[in-house]
Amino acid sequence: MENFFATCPRGLELLLVDELRQLHAEKMHAVGGGVQFVGDFILCHRVNLESRIASRVLWQVATSVYRSEDDVYRTAFALPWTDWFDPECTIRVDISATKSPLTSLNFVTLKIKDAVCDKIRKLSNRRPSVDTRAPDIPIQGHLTEREFTLYLDTTGEPLFKRGQRIATGEAPLRENLAAGMLRLAGWTPGVPLLDPMCGSGTILLEAAQMALDIAPGMGRHFAFEKFKNFDAGRWRELIQKRGARRKPRTSQAIYGSDLSADVLRAANANLAGAGLAEVVSLKRADVLDITAPATEGIIVSNPPYGVRLGEQEALAEFYPKLGDVLKKQFSGWRAYFLSADMRLPKLIHLAVSKRTPLFNGALECRLFEYKMVEGGMRKKKSVE
Repeated sequence: MENFFATCPRGLELLLVDELRQLHAEKMHAVGGGVQFVGDFILCHRVNLESRIASRVLWQVATSVYRSEDDVYRTAFALPWTDWFDPECTIRVDISATKSPLTSLNFVTLKIKDAVCDKIRKLSNRRPSVDTRAPDIPIQGHLTEREFTLYLDTTGEPLFKRGQRIATGEAPLRENLAAGMLRLAGWTPGVPLLDPMCGSGTILLEAAQMALDIAPGMGRHFAFEKFKNFDAGRWRELIQKRGARRKPRTSQAIYGSDLSADVLRAANANLAGAGLAEVVSLKRADVLDITAPATEGIIVSNPPYGVRLGEQEALAEFYPKLGDVLKKQFSGWRAYFLSADMRLPKLIHLAVSKRTPLFNGALECRLFEYKMVEGGMRKKKSVE
């Protein structure tokens, strides 16, 4: 059994714990930005293939107490790197830190790279090449105040890059965050779902994949395929078994709309590229003019949030109108809006039933929940 760490967007750690539990991971422990767990390499492969929430799966190969960069070098040099991958593989080292007393992370990164290369040259008389763009073997180190932990990244290209978005908008939503929003909203396939400001369609793509039970890692490659312990036969078997669960492509109660013809074309292109065009209903519409496609359901959306003053002024006019549409047209629905604009609850004039802190990359956001009930959300004043 091995120790692993799955990273994820901050705010989704407990959802990742649930996913890992379903995949039979053991000794799970959620920390900020991820979950530690124990399992074998087949589990590691399955998490890479099936997790909608994880960003990467890191295999822990060392942990030690350190005081200086030399301690870090010694820990990395002591490892049997050639047992794990061929010296012909390219590498890249990345480092992160929390309260580390060391002043230069770049210098620490260099010391780890030197230790790996020196040890491989000692063991094999060959020196691996560094590839900072697309390495065969990504290596990650993490420093806390006193501890140094070293990982081999089993994932490679991050898991949220599903390889299905041909076109994106200005500030694309990460796919695993979209999946997390759907889970936090309590959406399950069969429940009517609407994204009325769908942009390039990330939320719709995730929902369509979930509805057809398509593993998000299907059709892509992973860094673990370069490891010496990689069992290609068992991996093919895992892929085939998981692929057999895929449901036929049929139209689902998943609806998307946007005012912009350009972004709607992008959403159409992305759905078509993923083979999911017939699963989702798309139309061009202003969110302020739409009506509910079913008597009850769930809205999940990432509405615009302004950075410049002009945008903020426009949104200050838009949000109250959006609240009116929700009250009038979506009685019986629940709405979930991801926003970095903390004015949203005040301006939309609806009572927030839940606020979940989330991060879209480095951007701190909230997922605001609104339960639409008959007659609006505010308590009526009693008549004297």
